[in-house]
Amino acid sequence: MSESPPPGLDLARLAAHLERERPGLVRGPLSAQVVQGGRSNLTYRVTDGARRWVVRRPPLGHVLATAHDMAREYRVISALRDTAVPVPETVLLCEDPDVTGAPFYVMEHVEGTPYRTSEQLAGLGAERTRRIVLALPETLVALHAVDPEEAGLGDFGRPAGFLERQLRRWGKQLEASRSRELAGIDELRGALGRTLPVSPRPTVVHGDFRLDNVLVGPDDRITAVLDWEMSTLGDPLTDLGLLAMYSERQDVPGSPVSTTSGAPGHPTAAELVERYALLSGRDVSRVNWYTAFAYFKLAVILEGIHYRFTLGRTVGEGFDRIGELVPVFIDNGLTTLRKG
Repeated sequence: MSESPPPGLDLARLAAHLERERPGLVRGPLSAQVVQGGRSNLTYRVTDGARRWVVRRPPLGHVLATAHDMAREYRVISALRDTAVPVPETVLLCEDPDVTGAPFYVMEHVEGTPYRTSEQLAGLGAERTRRIVLALPETLVALHAVDPEEAGLGDFGRPAGFLERQLRRWGKQLEASRSRELAGIDELRGALGRTLPVSPRPTVVHGDFRLDNVLVGPDDRITAVLDWEMSTLGDPLTDLGLLAMYSERQDVPGSPVSTTSGAPGHPTAAELVERYALLSGRDVSRVNWYTAFAYFKLAVILEGIHYRFTLGRTVGEGFDRIGELVPVFIDNGLTTLRKG
């Protein structure tokens, strides 16, 4: 672990703040490293040599606090601590940007592995892979079984009109980054709007639930669900549709979308949906709409990245190919939606 502080985290100020707020918690000089794999908020692993914690803060230079609300993440993780949903124990929330340059929160470090690729899972063998992936719908059922009122999350979102607002939001995102003709994107958005399902009773939704947003222990059990920045109250089947999308074979060379579906033993999307339906008792007959909506969201996100790349605002390996992937996700969305 590096001795020099990573970008965006002043270790001396962090240590001083922790000593003020939680005297005796830190027992030695802090060191830290950035945890790779996060797609939005920054995550650091911090230690005093004896104990380890995780610190989360918004991206460097980010000014839209509502899009990366630390208090929101901290609140939902804290609220879920005494439920069947595995989450880290929260330590402290700091909304004062003067401490480290941005609001942040601290939580306990949880042991576990984030599986992000088919190659990682292939090394475990088919039986273990199947057991790990089938734990995803089981964990999702546990999350959706949480009573928001009892957990203190009754005002965590506005579930009425949730799907309409989501579709409108992502439509606005599309317009904000529209710089070229995208065949089928307006057709997909229009068809989604004309065929909106009737949402079931609202629940806490994660918003980005997939394999690489959980930690898995050596016993193949999920030890923690991470990355709650998109959580709210809404339609639980949006989580299921996203999980199904990430579990379908993409077979797109260079795709930035993390998928492990090619690993031997990996359950199909249909198996994951069936497992969720069996354990939750929910009607999943419209799951194709939710999966198509997930494809639409990913197409919009990828187009936004492509647009920023054309403006020279995004650098890094692989960004030059993202633009050619967008039509693939549009086509997948249309194909999925036509299945009914």
